[in-house]
Amino acid sequence: MYDFDVIVIGAGPGGYPAAIRAAQLGKRVAIIEKEAFGGTCLNWGCIPTKTLIASAERYHHAAHSEAYGVTVKGAAFDYARMAARKAEIVTRLSGGIQSLLKANGVEAVQGTARFEGPNRISVLLPDGGTRWLSAASIIIAAGSDSAMPGFLPKDKRVMDSRAFLDLTALPKRLLILGGGVIGCEFACMAAALGAQVTVVEMLEDIVMVLDRDVRRVLRKRLEALGVTLLTGAPLTDITVTGGQVSGVYKDQTVTGDVLLVAVGRRPNTAALDLGRAGVKVDARGTIPVDAQGRTNVASIFAVGDLVTGSVQLAHAATQQGVTAAEAAAGHPAKVEAVCPACIFTAPEIGLVGLTEAQAQQLGRPVKTAVFPFAALGKAMAAGETDGFVKWVCDPLTGQVLGAQAVGGHATELIAEAALAVRNQLTVDEVGRTIHCHPTLSEAWLEAAHVFHGACIHLPPPRR
Repeated sequence: MYDFDVIVIGAGPGGYPAAIRAAQLGKRVAIIEKEAFGGTCLNWGCIPTKTLIASAERYHHAAHSEAYGVTVKGAAFDYARMAARKAEIVTRLSGGIQSLLKANGVEAVQGTARFEGPNRISVLLPDGGTRWLSAASIIIAAGSDSAMPGFLPKDKRVMDSRAFLDLTALPKRLLILGGGVIGCEFACMAAALGAQVTVVEMLEDIVMVLDRDVRRVLRKRLEALGVTLLTGAPLTDITVTGGQVSGVYKDQTVTGDVLLVAVGRRPNTAALDLGRAGVKVDARGTIPVDAQGRTNVASIFAVGDLVTGSVQLAHAATQQGVTAAEAAAGHPAKVEAVCPACIFTAPEIGLVGLTEAQAQQLGRPVKTAVFPFAALGKAMAAGETDGFVKWVCDPLTGQVLGAQAVGGHATELIAEAALAVRNQLTVDEVGRTIHCHPTLSEAWLEAAHVFHGACIHLPPPRR
């Protein structure tokens, strides 16, 4: 009756895992990708930014290693080589995804998809031709694009993160519009390489999804790197003249060689012509779905950045994609409610579950337990004493409701906390679990003991 059992639109971190999972379950699967396999995450997001961040960290450590008893003479960086290495890694990983799809029997179609009905797709091919495909189920994983507000001047010096990643020379003066996750990650990378960085954020502080104490650690490190943080007011009167970008923050003029716009993302739903399939979207262009990722049309699912209420994280999209594939195959799957997040700033940040601020907004009482890395032997040995880990718990039962970590390797450390939140563990259970010594993960055990005032490696609280 149909050409395929499942068609997936988009081969990003939501789409290609969905296609592979559906194929593993014995379904005939096709996947449609209009640009590069791996989507934004692999080609213009997670992987390239973290590759450049890794290079910047290597240089920064080499240039500031005297405290370790290591002196490096003439430390220098080659940004063009950094960019080339980034491109090599992206190419390798994108090719790996195509190989995985082929190995699982998924038919890959290059082109731009458009709905012709709830079970029918037309694909505009690169040669200008059209291919028609049909399937019992369709999974939309079309991703999102950077938001570029209309008031910005149209000039090559005003760019989104994708365009910035195409640069082969680092601007000496970088002006960033937006102090969220993307803006702060780029600010850390560029500042570590010696660029003069200014971040303008109209909200009262940077990365407002974080608790105040976590933001305080990040702000302090950014300022130590030389980043100028201007918060609480918008950047106005933006112009490009004389080879530089300028704007007005409150009553002062700020300038840069380029303006990196990092004010959020918007879903790629318009080109899909969802109305022809009867799929409903909200005012923001995102798609309401149920716990399996199913839209209001029973045969159509949506995952990733397109989904109403979803966090814009690659690993969230992957889990949603796998769930949708299993649901399309008739399995009783549902999207996981607990999803950790990681931020690759300096220092790194990880969070999962409720923050203190969210608990306050919900009117829910919580008790927190914090352990600083400055009191941890491994952190001292590694020279990574900034930051802390924090449990957010029910004050009566000790159940872990959330956690945050800010400091060295926080993006790795948050996995333990995610396991605790997802399985509704208590701090007692964490505290009774032996952690290896000396490690950074010991901080979670120590913080669990802080909850009961029984921490061995901190002085007792003052009464």
